[in-house]
Amino acid sequence: MATETQPRLPLTRERILQAALEVADEQGIESVTMRKLGQLLGFEAMSLYNHVSNKNDVLDGILDLVLAETEPPSPEEDWVAAIRNSACSVHAALRRHPWAAPLLMSPSHVRPARLQQMNALLEQLREAGFSAETTYHAYHALDGHICGFSLWEASHTYTAEEVSGFREKFAEIIRRDDYPYLFDHGEQHFAEGPHRKVSAFEFGLDLILEGLKKIHPDA
Repeated sequence: MATETQPRLPLTRERILQAALEVADEQGIESVTMRKLGQLLGFEAMSLYNHVSNKNDVLDGILDLVLAETEPPSPEEDWVAAIRNSACSVHAALRRHPWAAPLLMSPSHVRPARLQQMNALLEQLREAGFSAETTYHAYHALDGHICGFSLWEASHTYTAEEVSGFREKFAEIIRRDDYPYLFDHGEQHFAEGPHRKVSAFEFGLDLILEGLKKIHPDA
């Protein structure tokens, strides 16, 4: 007896973007193509253009999905907690989607949610009492840490097999007699210990915030 085939779900912008997000997360942003998305969704690539303008529109759309996972600084919290919580939410989203950080900083993919986020951080600093001049530098220190650390982290994400290979290469190139402190640092990367429980991102973020607290007008 012939089995009934499941009806094909209608093609929508939301389905296209969700499929693109999954491809980007699993295979990298360079793997997101209209042809691949069409194949995954069961449609000809040309059908996608009824819902998205082009590939750039798809990239903007999935970047919006990532930004939707972040939180702007809350006006209901004190400025330190508001900035810290927002920064951690952005870093967490970029960590979940490692391809997003370079796209987020690209002039060709400026998104309204990103502009709102930038404006909210500037507003939080100004409303906290920092001058325009101090806010200028504080903003760049904070945004640079959020985006820069996320970029660095994305470029240092490896599989277990890659880590094993690095350890062998590390042992060949970095010897304790030649680079004693670098050797100890490298050994920490391969070992378990209390340092594993500390978030390097939050460690750096707290250093910046502590510095800002010291130069706050009310300090």
